[in-house]
Amino acid sequence: MRERYRTIARVVKSHGRKGEVVTVSVHGLPSLVRTGLEVAVLPPELAGERWHVVESCSSDDREGQLVSLSGVRDIASAEGLVGKVLLARRSDLPEDLELHDPRALVGREVEGEGIGALGAIAEVMRGPANDVWVVRGPAGETLLPVVDEVVSEVPDQGPIFVRVPAGLEPEGGARP
Repeated sequence: MRERYRTIARVVKSHGRKGEVVTVSVHGLPSLVRTGLEVAVLPPELAGERWHVVESCSSDDREGQLVSLSGVRDIASAEGLVGKVLLARRSDLPEDLELHDPRALVGREVEGEGIGALGAIAEVMRGPANDVWVVRGPAGETLLPVVDEVVSEVPDQGPIFVRVPAGLEPEGGARP
C-alpha cells in the first residue's frame, strides 16, 4: 500500500547558533511536531538530507515551537530551512487527527442522536482543553465540544453522528 503523507508545519525562522528553527502549525492543525518524529523538509535541497528526525521540541504556545532536527547543526543550515514545510507520514500522526483537522471537517454534515440533521461544520475553534465545532443549520448555530462523550468517531464519508449535550440543542431541536 502506498504511504500517505501530511504537511504539518512551516519553518518561520532560525534560532541561535546550534541550528534550531521555529515552526508553526499549518492548515489550522494542532501542534504535531514532537521529539522522535521523522519529517521531510520540502522543497528539498538539491544535495543533502531530505529526511530528518526531530531531536528536541519545545513550545511556548505563542510563537510556535523551537525544534532541533538531525543533520542541522549550524545557523547557516537552519536559515536554509526558513520558508519550507515539514511533511510527516500519516501513520506517524495521531489516530484522532480527523477530529481536529479543519480542512477535512468544514462543510461536513452533522446529525444529532435523537435530534436529526443539525447542519454543517462552519468552523473549528481551538480551545485550551478541547476544540469546539461551530455547526450551522436551518435551526441556527450549535457549538459542540469535541470530547469523547459528544463525538465518538469521524467517518470518512457521510454525516458525522454526535451526542448533543442537554442545553446545547439548536432552537427547535428539542429532544423527543
